[in-house]
Amino acid sequence: MIGILVVNLGTPDAPTAPAVRRYLREFLSDARVVELPRILWWPILNGPILLFRPARSARNYASIWLPDGSPLMVYSQRQCDALQAHWDQQCPGQVRVKLAMRYGKPSIAQGLAVLRDAGCRKLFVVPLYPQYAAATTASIFDAVGKELRQWREIPEIRMIRDWYEHPAYIHALADSIRAWWREHGQAERLLISFHGLPESAVAKGDPYRSQCEKTTALLVKELALSDDQWIQTFQSRFGAAKWLQPYTDKTLVELAHSGVSRIDIVCPGFSADCVETLQEIALEGKETFLQAGGQELRYIPALNDNPLWVTAFSQILEPHWRHWDSREILPFPRSQAKIG
Repeated sequence: MIGILVVNLGTPDAPTAPAVRRYLREFLSDARVVELPRILWWPILNGPILLFRPARSARNYASIWLPDGSPLMVYSQRQCDALQAHWDQQCPGQVRVKLAMRYGKPSIAQGLAVLRDAGCRKLFVVPLYPQYAAATTASIFDAVGKELRQWREIPEIRMIRDWYEHPAYIHALADSIRAWWREHGQAERLLISFHGLPESAVAKGDPYRSQCEKTTALLVKELALSDDQWIQTFQSRFGAAKWLQPYTDKTLVELAHSGVSRIDIVCPGFSADCVETLQEIALEGKETFLQAGGQELRYIPALNDNPLWVTAFSQILEPHWRHWDSREILPFPRSQAKIG
């Protein structure tokens, strides 16, 4: 059996300051996320950031929390459940899908253990990031490697790096936007907002900006938009360093001041809706635009568990495992012990 570990960023267990503090401590302690010397970063993290940021962030999470929990957790799990159902129908008994989070629960270690105990001797790791960045995709690979170093018997393993230009991904994005426009009408501008990244990361070799730009170019072409109908931006910057530009929040103000009254926003870099889309864009971004003189801002939801996306996502992933060596193998030992 092939085990597919689908990994997203992570989320606090609850929209409370203590839960957010635990999550931020783990997240911001990752050297892939904050590339500063620990001697400089540790006092900042354990001082003002973990003292003051959790309460504010908890209010943001509370504003978008669903009855079933964190949106990112809910939608990511629904994606995994839908993929499992799809493959159970197409190839019964061949695939086991498990969700994990890079930070928080269920952890990568927990997810790997579930797949191991289910008898999976082949492991396919799927970061839920269409565009590659060291702070996201590479960090997941780090965590998987760290956990497997404790295993005596290592499974065969594959990892997908990105799918930023895959036709199935682009078509699913375009179809979701067209469906939105059919129901709600089309605004004057489509703002295509990606999560930000420090410019220093790109200077060090991250292909993230070029991949975002490629996704945008393909999406714009698929939607047949003219140059004055769209703009690409970057959101969610943190700290005083220069991040990728143009910034989403500043662009919203500039568009309002230039006379643009109605904007639609889509965030192609997020496979599942979360605090960065539902709060930062749909709520805070809307407030920013309206206060600057705009009349209407509408957020187009992420692909989430849209059936068209589930089908498209399966098409993206299947070539990586469908023709994996299918020779009969023994089940993975359920009593697999760790070293030490």
